[in-house]
Amino acid sequence: MRRIPASGLTALLGFTSLAHAQWDASRFAWYKTDAGTDFASALPIGNGRVAAAVYGTLAEHLALNENSIWSGPWQDRANPNARGALAEVRSQLIDGNVTGAGQNVLANMSGTPVSPRQYQPLGNLTIDFGHATAADVTDYFRYLDTYQGTAFVSYVYGGVNYTREYVASYPYGILAIRLSADQAGALDANVSLSRTQNMISQTASSTDGTHAVFLGGDSGQDVEPIAFSSAARVISSEGTISVSGSSISVTGATTVDIFFDAETSYRYSSQSEWEAELARKLDAAVAAGYDAVQSAAIEDTTALIGRVKLDLGSSGSAGNEDTTTRLENYRDNPDADPQLPVLMFNFGRHSLVASSRDTGPLSIPANLQGIWNKDFEPAWGSKYTININIQMNYWPAEVTNLAETTKPLFDLLGVALPRGQKMAKDMYGCDNDGFVLHHNIDVWGDAAPTDYGTPWMMWPMGGAWLAQHLIEHFRFTRNLTFLSTVAFPLLSASSRFYSGCYLFAWGAGSEQYLTTGPSLSPENSFRVPAGWAQANSSESIDVSPQMDNSLLSALFGAVAEACDALGISSDDDDCQSARAALPRLRPPRTGSYGQILEWRREYAEAEPGHRHMSPLWDLFPGSAFSPLGAPSLAAASRALLEHRLAAGSGSTGWSRAWVVALYARLGDGAAAWEQAVAFLRRFPGANLWNTDSGPGSAFQIDGNFGFVAAVAEMLVQSHEVVHLLPATPTVEGEVTGLVARGGFVVEGMRWEGGRLVQADVVSRNGGVLALRVQDGVAFEVDGEVYEEPFLTEVGGVYHVKPVAS
Repeated sequence: MRRIPASGLTALLGFTSLAHAQWDASRFAWYKTDAGTDFASALPIGNGRVAAAVYGTLAEHLALNENSIWSGPWQDRANPNARGALAEVRSQLIDGNVTGAGQNVLANMSGTPVSPRQYQPLGNLTIDFGHATAADVTDYFRYLDTYQGTAFVSYVYGGVNYTREYVASYPYGILAIRLSADQAGALDANVSLSRTQNMISQTASSTDGTHAVFLGGDSGQDVEPIAFSSAARVISSEGTISVSGSSISVTGATTVDIFFDAETSYRYSSQSEWEAELARKLDAAVAAGYDAVQSAAIEDTTALIGRVKLDLGSSGSAGNEDTTTRLENYRDNPDADPQLPVLMFNFGRHSLVASSRDTGPLSIPANLQGIWNKDFEPAWGSKYTININIQMNYWPAEVTNLAETTKPLFDLLGVALPRGQKMAKDMYGCDNDGFVLHHNIDVWGDAAPTDYGTPWMMWPMGGAWLAQHLIEHFRFTRNLTFLSTVAFPLLSASSRFYSGCYLFAWGAGSEQYLTTGPSLSPENSFRVPAGWAQANSSESIDVSPQMDNSLLSALFGAVAEACDALGISSDDDDCQSARAALPRLRPPRTGSYGQILEWRREYAEAEPGHRHMSPLWDLFPGSAFSPLGAPSLAAASRALLEHRLAAGSGSTGWSRAWVVALYARLGDGAAAWEQAVAFLRRFPGANLWNTDSGPGSAFQIDGNFGFVAAVAEMLVQSHEVVHLLPATPTVEGEVTGLVARGGFVVEGMRWEGGRLVQADVVSRNGGVLALRVQDGVAFEVDGEVYEEPFLTEVGGVYHVKPVAS
């Protein structure tokens, strides 16, 4: 795709007759009205550290974020009673007193205070043009370009065409805005920064030709708050620029450029240091000029986004409608707009690039809202919920060729490692440097149990799940340096916590296993059996939930895999301990209707349609329940999945995205695509953000990322072999750039009539390539019938097509 400069876009699309404009319906989210006051209609841009949600209102409003602005400093929330209560809680659970165990956990093992820090907004950038009468506006439109990562607004007011361009520059580390009028001297603008809480300074200055507004704030504590400084530089060669209170006023201009940045105490030890960095970035951007900043940003973004291209056909006239209309029409007639799923796929990848980049040694990953948050008390604290949500954020990173976006996640794990080691010692008495996280962390890596409630709080498995992302990065890249220096220290510390401290022997004879407890199955509950204290009440605390066993098996297996790859299996205690623990874990069991059992026994369900698919972790994102490797467990997984769906599961956007991925792993393309369509018909907000239960409910970005990963999983899987079209969608299409484990890139894969037409597989690293096509159809590689895995060359390209019938 070529870059379309803003100046040429209006002419290209002919916006004087907007109704007849031809859009790339898989690339642009565009609108005929501004966002008003609706955050979920604003257009999100970001450079991985600084971000804005662009409202496009007559008096422009940008909700600003810098991803290290949180509600306060590190706090040690370890409950001093937890270590002493552990043995009694376990005894209560084993004896069947689950009610007493739950009460004991709440009384003695919750964090103090109960919640960690939460993500907070920076503030607002307002640009007032004096265009106060909406009735005088014509030809309004705005768009988000998911390929370039830019936003744009255009309208006619008083006979003048005003445009606004917005870009988040990763190379320069700033946000840049260009305001323009198509008549000389017709542009006036008043620029200001504001914040509604804990604002320390709000000033403007015009000195030696440098015009800027400044905003400073902090998190409100008396001791070591997170503090920040921000500034917007205002540049115009034609107009008159002056200070007006705490704002900058520009009159009689034709073009105005604005460059914005913010820096915080999270990354710098003194205000002088972070303000020097603020000045350095802004000086560099101003010296380069808007055109250079924009060009570098677009070149950087498109280099990432352009690695993958998905095509599911043309939407024709349906795709030329504005995005609001397309979403409404899709609910009634999804078949008419096959490019809407592609737009959602592209929007998800744009959002990941915009919210998660390597910005230095303390890069910060995408949170519950990615990087975009306007509230000081956001839903769920906009934290890192690690019993599904942050993991789902990164499901698409490796497979959709955005491996660079994972570094912030690994950086946060590095911050969390010593916190988790201390928590393992304080809560569980572990003196072996083992590492534990529960179901939430914050920007400080807070490892204590979070929030007060038995269905979610007491789950010491978050670190085990996050560790899987480290071994997955190695599986995709084969980077031994990363495995040795980044992955293995955390994998081994996590494994050490369980194998050398937390797990205990439960059962008797051949039914004795190493097990977890107290623990739970996120965020579900069961009915207490008769004789187990308060019969038929709802409880959650138990021993040996299936998800725990799945995660432990995957963790110990990952440690053993890393040990083999690093050649240290025979002389490393962690390697030996992980291998010894593996066969002592409780295997999965099935229940009365053939389903995977969620708990240690088949309890009556408190919520049959629960949104979490925790017992099916080994189907996706794990692989132990794969149809190719374990068909009976795959069938039991399907039984539970369909039971849940029949009872109303998939009720949140992220849950429905997980359902799509689960069906993809089952090899059921029809069901997976049906669920993908159901996701699109119910959950996207006006600006395509995923919502909790539908437009108007809370925004959670995990569903956006989960949707991308699930669509990719329909097209390429690689947990056992490089599997092309394992769950073929019921639409025809083509995809290029998806990555398989081992570093194999699938290019130019096309399917028609539900069958593969052709594909190329590129080998990045060399190594052995094992292939499968769809449900096992015969195929050729470079003109020869494929019979067995073969050794590839670095850079080798291998052409795959079905054997002619």
